[in-house]
Amino acid sequence: MHITILGAGAWGTALAIALAARHDVVLWGRNRQAMSEAARTRENSAYLPGLPLPENLQITADFAAALAHVAGADGLLIGATSMAGLRPLVQQLRGQAIPNLVWLCKGLEEGSAQLPHQIVREVLGAHLPAGVLSGPSFAQEVAHGLPCALVIGSEDAALREQVVAAVHGPAIRVYSSDDVVGVEVGGAVKNILAIATGIIDGLNLGLNARAALITRGLAEITRLGIALGARAETFMGLAGMGDLILTCTGDLSRNRKVGLGLAQGKPLSVIVAELGHVAEGVRCAAAVRTLAQRLGVEMPITDAVAGILFDGQSPHATVTQLLSRNPRDESAA
Repeated sequence: MHITILGAGAWGTALAIALAARHDVVLWGRNRQAMSEAARTRENSAYLPGLPLPENLQITADFAAALAHVAGADGLLIGATSMAGLRPLVQQLRGQAIPNLVWLCKGLEEGSAQLPHQIVREVLGAHLPAGVLSGPSFAQEVAHGLPCALVIGSEDAALREQVVAAVHGPAIRVYSSDDVVGVEVGGAVKNILAIATGIIDGLNLGLNARAALITRGLAEITRLGIALGARAETFMGLAGMGDLILTCTGDLSRNRKVGLGLAQGKPLSVIVAELGHVAEGVRCAAAVRTLAQRLGVEMPITDAVAGILFDGQSPHATVTQLLSRNPRDESAA
C-alpha cells in the first residue's frame, strides 16, 4: 500500500517506522532543514532520538510529492499533526486530489471547541472518506516494535477496512468502530484526566485516590460523549478506558508530567518548556470546560484541572474541594 504521513513528530514518525516494514511509506514534515537532516542521518533527533529510520522510508518536505505518492487506488493519507495543527493542514489540503484522510490528533480545537472530524468536514466537506486512528499508544513503544492495539473510527466502512489492512500487523492490532464522536471524545478528555492523575500522584495521595479519579474520570468522558451523540459502550474500549488507563499511569505520559509539575508548584510555562513537546491536555482543558458548560454536562474533575491551569487555583485546595463534594448514586448521569 502507498501511505503518506503528514507530520514528522514523535507519533507520526513512530507510525511511519512501523508501517515501512510492510508498505511504501512517505513521511512529510514542513521543516525542510529538519527533514533533510533526518533523511541524511536516518534519525529524527528532535522527537525520537536514537531510533533508526528504515532505509526504505522516504522522508521529504515536498508537499506536492507527498500527496502524489497516495494518488493511486491503494493510497492512504494520514495526518499526524497536533490538534492545533489540524486546521492549517486540512486548509492546505483543500482543493488537492486526495483519496482519504485519517488523523491521529486527540483533543478539541482551542477557541471553537470543535472535534477533529468537525474541522475536517467544515474545510474538506462531508464526502471525503475520513476517520480517526486512536487508542492507547506511546510513540516510543510503537517505534520500538512493542505491541499495542488501536481503533479506527470512521463512518466509511471501506476506509475502516483499508486502515485495518494497512496498520494491523504483528505488533499492532487494529479494531474498527463507526462511532467517530466516541473515539474522538475518549482520546481528547483522557489527556485532561492524566493531568489530574499527575496532580494526585504529585501530592502523594496514594493509589486508592488515583483509581478513584480514573474511574470517575471515565464517567465524565462518558457523560460528555453521550451528550455529543456517542455510544456509551465506546468508552469501555480502547479509545476510552484503554487510552485513559495508559495516559493516567504511564511514565511516558506528557500530560501526567504536567500534573506532577503543577503539584510541585511549578509555573505552567516552565513545565511546558521542560517537556519540549505538546501536552494536548493543557489546551484541551479550556475547550472541554467551555463545551461542557454549553451542553450542561457536569465535569467536576475537568473543571478542577482547568481551574488549576488557568484560574490560579491551588492544586491541594482544589483536590480537597473535590473530595468534599456531596455523595451521589454512582450510576447517576
